Amino acid sequence: MIVELDKMTVRMKNPDHVRGIISSIKKDGINKLQVISDFDMTLSRFGWNGRRCPTSHNILDNSHVITEEGKKELKDLLHYYYPIEIDPNRTLEEKCPLMVEWWTRAHDLLSQQKILKRDIAQIVKESEVMLRDGFNEFFDQLHKNNVPLFIFSAGVGDILEEIIHQANVFHPNINVVSNYMDFDDYGILRGFKSPLIHTYNKNNSVLNNTEYFQQLSTKTSIILLGDSIGDLTMADGVASVKNILKIGFLNDKVEEHRGKYLESYDIVLERDETLDVVNGILHYIFTET
Repeated sequence: MIVELDKMTVRMKNPDHVRGIISSIKKDGINKLQVISDFDMTLSRFGWNGRRCPTSHNILDNSHVITEEGKKELKDLLHYYYPIEIDPNRTLEEKCPLMVEWWTRAHDLLSQQKILKRDIAQIVKESEVMLRDGFNEFFDQLHKNNVPLFIFSAGVGDILEEIIHQANVFHPNINVVSNYMDFDDYGILRGFKSPLIHTYNKNNSVLNNTEYFQQLSTKTSIILLGDSIGDLTMADGVASVKNILKIGFLNDKVEEHRGKYLESYDIVLERDETLDVVNGILHYIFTET
């Protein structure tokens, strides 16, 4: 049915269930479809030539606008909090307050750096960020078929929007909820706008304004794309879901996390730096039979 599902990187706990959901989405038609996706390490690459690619936060942290002292402090925060974020033995209840602490401290540090709004485009241009292979087809297919793409990110909204703009794929069907920078009248960063979005609160709790999903109340078929367990709640703001296909990118510590991902996601893509599988599924859904 979809040859991409035979790729070596694909794992499914229940292939028949997956094919059933895809068939149901196709049967209900593209007018009912929306895509909800994480950004960092989901639409953007995890690595390239054996090197880690930066997240939207990393792009800022490592840029020329941050002092050496600032970079060291941000790196210290990463080394302390990242192991907590990915620790399979800690509960969400334990992790959430620590994630708030991490994001708040990082945002406070960035706010002390006098970052200029006009420098954002150059910061992105100089970075090593890359979108996953096949991104053009992904963004263009959704745009061409008028399928809404909701990007829900714990990263930096200004940075990720600039990445998509520089890739020439920021189409009108895209809506982003993320951590946005708050600049003063002189274009100097003075803080971050609320609500604060971290890895584990990507759900209703920060979507106070669920007007977006209310407007899409007829879009009852969802393809959800994420790379962490925290991404699984991104569709919680949708009132009436009929079909939902959850696709998870398992980028790191594959053996350690495989079981949990297979329990949580319908399709798990292991160390797959492409959007081939997603594009194959979309192509199948969009092709008239």
